[in-house]
Amino acid sequence: MQFSYLVTFTHPDANARISDADLQSITDCIRATPAMSRARLYTPQSAQDFYTNDGPSPIFAFQLDFEKLAELEAAISADGHLQQIARTEFESLKPSAVEQQVMARRPYPVLDPEAKVPDGALPCQFLVHYPGHAENFDEWLTYYLAHHPQIMKFFDGVREIEIFTRVDWVDAMPWRKVHYMQRNKLMFDSAEAITRAMNSPVRHQMRADFEKFPPFEGSNIHHPMSARTFFGEAR
Repeated sequence: MQFSYLVTFTHPDANARISDADLQSITDCIRATPAMSRARLYTPQSAQDFYTNDGPSPIFAFQLDFEKLAELEAAISADGHLQQIARTEFESLKPSAVEQQVMARRPYPVLDPEAKVPDGALPCQFLVHYPGHAENFDEWLTYYLAHHPQIMKFFDGVREIEIFTRVDWVDAMPWRKVHYMQRNKLMFDSAEAITRAMNSPVRHQMRADFEKFPPFEGSNIHHPMSARTFFGEAR
């Protein structure tokens, strides 16, 4: 099991986009993060889901994976490497609201992990989070992990499934800490592939299973995002 540092920038202007220069500067910093095994940088995409419409995707987000929680916490400590990003004013990200969470990353198998992304294009992830509260969290999570990813793997074209669960962590970053009870991410070759999957019979099976979840409040939020992936020295 790995640990992931998840950061999301939400801009008040839904049409705003991170500049190439700011994206490159953040990428350069993240690439040099000690002990990081993998990074994902996300920019907005559009896709249609049969059941939900949660509005425009955030202007920017990133996911940094580490093998050990202590190594992740070192990167976000008072003198940690990622303070470089927090202390830099990126013009295109102003005045975004920023939230952060550390979670345990749980990969699940898919039927066909071989990506078929056209040259020059980026794959697309469907980012989902559950911001609310379950009446009995242990019961809720046990049900979710035992049922939902087992249906997800039958989406046509899904290349990767990741489920994220909560952990406690220590940091000195200036951003708002959130404690969403669970997140999941599904990787597809394109936004169009997400739209096809989210309007397929498997999506209806997912919804039927959703209706069987143990009681909880807060529903879930879905956002399609283009994904740039690179690996650190700790891979």
